[in-house]
Amino acid sequence: MKKMIFSGFVLALAFIGANSSAFAQRETVTGYQVEKDLELLRRDLRADKKKLIALNLPLTETEATKFWPVYDQYALDMKKHYDDFYAVIKDYAANQKTLTDAQAVTMIKRWSEIQVELAKERQKYIPIVEAVLPGRKAALFFQVDRRLFALIDLQVASEIPLVAQ
Repeated sequence: MKKMIFSGFVLALAFIGANSSAFAQRETVTGYQVEKDLELLRRDLRADKKKLIALNLPLTETEATKFWPVYDQYALDMKKHYDDFYAVIKDYAANQKTLTDAQAVTMIKRWSEIQVELAKERQKYIPIVEAVLPGRKAALFFQVDRRLFALIDLQVASEIPLVAQ
């Protein structure tokens, strides 16, 4: 089981790395291609995330029938927060060369607020998932989900340049 989870994460990391470019750092004649690159990355990740969860979360037919509608709602609710997260990134990338101190502080505060909102959303879903899956499988789902988010977060963070001094 651990090998399957590890393989899934390696696959996800390889996929993320292969399909993204340095979207915040690549300049063209028309400026940064942040929005286009972020949207492509997000679309690919959303499609593969469900596959990776299915690969790493062994469900009976009965469990799957109950779990996947809950997961779909969870993913939809989390998407709202991810949209906010990517809006902050796009705003930063678009304005990084002219960012004022006040704008930098506002962005980092908003980024931090979004992290708290994501954690609260996950916490809200713990009893919901636990109602449709046994405790160990519910815990496994949240572990896999959190690791996938961490990989995505790491990939995005590695592509965004630090605030220039």
